[in-house]
Amino acid sequence: MSRTGRFRYVGDAALRRPPPADMVVVRSRAALEAWLATRDRTEIFEPFTYVVDLTGLLRLAPRRSEHVAAAEGDEVLAAGEVTFGRDDSGRDGGGWSVTEISNHSSGYCPDLDCWEAVAIALDRVRVPRPRSFTNPVVFRRCPVCDERNIVRDDDYVCALCDARLPRQWNFDED
Repeated sequence: MSRTGRFRYVGDAALRRPPPADMVVVRSRAALEAWLATRDRTEIFEPFTYVVDLTGLLRLAPRRSEHVAAAEGDEVLAAGEVTFGRDDSGRDGGGWSVTEISNHSSGYCPDLDCWEAVAIALDRVRVPRPRSFTNPVVFRRCPVCDERNIVRDDDYVCALCDARLPRQWNFDED
C-alpha cells in the first residue's frame, strides 16, 4: 500500500457532500445483488463509483456520485470505478461478477497498490473479480505547480506546467 495504506481526499473541497441516498455498504454478496437489482437498465451497464472504507468494506454509489461523498469525507483504502456483469454460466455460483475495475478517482488519486484492499473487500463477499485492475490509472502530483495529473503512455510530465513528475506516488507528501 501507500506509506500509510490510506488515501486522504485531495480534491475540491466544494465536492464534499453527504453520502448519496442510494449508496450501499456491501456487507454480503446478497446485499450487492439486491442493490444491483434496484438499478435501472441503463445504469447497470455504466461503471459505479466505489470506495473501500477504513473498515475494509466496499461502498457503491451511482457513477455520478463523488467518491468523497461515498466515503462520508473519510480517508479510504481504495477508490475508483467498477462495472458488474451477469455470470449465468453457473461458474462461481452465477450472479454478478466484476467485469471492469479501476482506481480512477481524481479526488483520492489512489496508487495502484490499493488493489490489495479492493481484492480483499470483494473476496470477503465472494464476488468474482479480475486478478488486478482492468483499467489502472497512474496519478502523480506535480512538485512545481501542485496539479493532480494522470500519467499516460509512461509520460511523467505535468499537463499544466511541463515539469517532470516523480516516478513514485507522491500524494502523501505535504
